[in-house]
Amino acid sequence: MSLLDIQTLSLAIHGTPILKQVSLAVAPGEIVAVTGESGSGKSMTALAIMQLLPTGAEAQGTIMLNGHNVLDHPEAEMCALRGAAIGMVFQEPMTALNPVRTIGDQVAETILIHKAMPSAQARERAQEVLIRVGLPPDRFPMSRYPHELSGGQRQRVVIAMAIALRPQLLIADEPTTALDVTTQAQILELLKGLVDEYGMGLLMITHDLAVVSEMADRIVVMRQGEVVETGPTAQLLRDMQHPYTRLLFEASGHQVILPGATSQRPLLEVTNVARDYRLPREGLFDALGHHRAVDGVSFTLNRGERLGLVGESGCGKSTLTRAILGLEEVQEGRILLDGQPVFSGRKPNPAARQKMQVVFQDPYGSFNPRHRVSRLITEPFHALDTPPRGTQRQDRIAEMLTAVGLHPNDAHKYIHEFSGGQRQRIAIARALITRPELILFDEAVSALDVSVRAQILDLLAELCAAYDLTYLFISHDLSVVRTITDRVMVMRSGRIVEQGETERVFTNPQHPYTQNLIAAAPRLPEFGKGAAQVNYPC
Repeated sequence: MSLLDIQTLSLAIHGTPILKQVSLAVAPGEIVAVTGESGSGKSMTALAIMQLLPTGAEAQGTIMLNGHNVLDHPEAEMCALRGAAIGMVFQEPMTALNPVRTIGDQVAETILIHKAMPSAQARERAQEVLIRVGLPPDRFPMSRYPHELSGGQRQRVVIAMAIALRPQLLIADEPTTALDVTTQAQILELLKGLVDEYGMGLLMITHDLAVVSEMADRIVVMRQGEVVETGPTAQLLRDMQHPYTRLLFEASGHQVILPGATSQRPLLEVTNVARDYRLPREGLFDALGHHRAVDGVSFTLNRGERLGLVGESGCGKSTLTRAILGLEEVQEGRILLDGQPVFSGRKPNPAARQKMQVVFQDPYGSFNPRHRVSRLITEPFHALDTPPRGTQRQDRIAEMLTAVGLHPNDAHKYIHEFSGGQRQRIAIARALITRPELILFDEAVSALDVSVRAQILDLLAELCAAYDLTYLFISHDLSVVRTITDRVMVMRSGRIVEQGETERVFTNPQHPYTQNLIAAAPRLPEFGKGAAQVNYPC
């Protein structure tokens, strides 16, 4: 008998159809993956199960949980089910956690709300589940706050909250999207272990088939609110029937062909760079401590070359990026761009900063929503001594929007009128508009669907051919770095532990840390490589 059985679920919000005749089932101890692009209805299906739908939502069909239709339950009964019978793990742990409450209090709160046991026992149970998810009290006391933990550790706290009362069904909505490969592998292994240990059913929502190909018992593929294909994982990946499933599979392992590097002349020279952060005193009379975030890093990036930087969260990638951009001063070493120091004395060198641009992970968060695209992508003009004006300015805007696959008329729109992939194209246009010598891509595709990610990677390859781009590509996604860079550096604890030609490092890694990173990266099964080639719609 199924633990969860959804039959012909249709959902409309203010009359707009969102879900259309969705049917799926989850048995006790089974892992079912729901995959598809953003907007396919994955998360809305999960919210329908939890009955956390927005105002104006109307649902038809049945969502049977242990033989009872949750659509018939009033809110009071659903409050009793949430957390007790159904647990949910959200994509972004920092927004799911209360920043002013300790992790122990937040895990215990789940238990106390349901009045499952007295306060003292609730604290004991909270400690037990935190240990179970890999947060022992000797290293992670319950008095810690969320900001004192890494991204993977916060996700473990969210999982602890979700399983505190050992629910029969656990829903995990993109729980590993923003995590590095080793942390991602640990979280996936943790979820799989919880299913085996507690016999709960797991509904795993993801846009990446590679993440669940070795984990899920069955896969459900959704597109535009409908289930287009479903079946046991091995069978579905071996014999994909629907073109959309093949599109997702091909996009998960998408490869691009970069043009050859055009020069051996150095552009960016980083020599023995070190950056320390001051730590608070442990005692009243103790000396101030220091944490070395970047420790003796040296490398050279030539003109027309594409260099990758990979490593786990906290390894120093972001600190090094800020130093290169002139946003943080380094205590030791030097950084030269085209022979000019990035820092002149203790101040950023404006002449060097004019030659650099950056593309951020979250394009929506890096744009002012009140301004039109024409103003947003011309923001870098403020750094120029003589910015283009009048017709020259309009021609440059049109050129850049066209170069990234958009229409010149898009200049008059606002950023909320675009999809996530289109926003990232606009972010790339903003970075290109001053014709910079160097572009830094900071996790620029990690938050995108696999098909949208494939489009952006193809765009970068085209721009490399058209504009002879030189860039530093920072990412935790090894498959992306492998296809979009000429050379790669591996960073750990502030140091570069290995560097070399990308394919050589991936096929024959020398350092044990590099070997562990590559081993932890999710892979698609080889038997799917024969799937038909598909085009990625814009």
